[in-house]
Amino acid sequence: MVQKTKKMTNIVLFGPPGAGKGTQAEVLKVKYQLVHISTGDVFRYNIKNQTQLGALAKSYMDKGHLVPDGVTIKMLNAEVDKNPDANGFVFDGFPRTAAQAEALALLMEEKSSQINAMVALEVDDQVLVGRLLERGKTSGRADDADEAIIRERVAEYYRKTDILKDFYKAQDKYFGVNGVGNIQEITARLSEVFDRL
Repeated sequence: MVQKTKKMTNIVLFGPPGAGKGTQAEVLKVKYQLVHISTGDVFRYNIKNQTQLGALAKSYMDKGHLVPDGVTIKMLNAEVDKNPDANGFVFDGFPRTAAQAEALALLMEEKSSQINAMVALEVDDQVLVGRLLERGKTSGRADDADEAIIRERVAEYYRKTDILKDFYKAQDKYFGVNGVGNIQEITARLSEVFDRL
């Protein structure tokens, strides 16, 4: 008997700093009963709990090196495996390169699934800078308080994302969504994309 694999909706959620990605990931997670996997949270969890992968990642980070893709993928694999009954996943903060996108595609293939879409919140640079400077007044984050640093973070995002945009566009899986407006308006636009997948 062939085991029927449950249909999952797996999204790579993108957006420049200040686009409201974290807020929208939480809303979508609840609305569609998806599991939100933030790479940053996964790293912090593994390091804090001193898992084998966390110790390995920390050994690279302590030297100021990037954690190799293989280690990151193993952490993400463990997160996916923790949620066998998920309706799908929202990947946040990964992939950041074409090689990582390919590794993620392979990981999902091993789970008899796939990435259905890359959804990117699109927000004008001036709006982003304003939002982050405003957030900087309360966030306590130094990188939210300096306009030059904010502009560099936004520029870096576009340098990296353009490659991924092309990667997912080639598969007809790229969706840009207007990220300006109130939370409900942006959620409604994202939901239109989700409901078509």
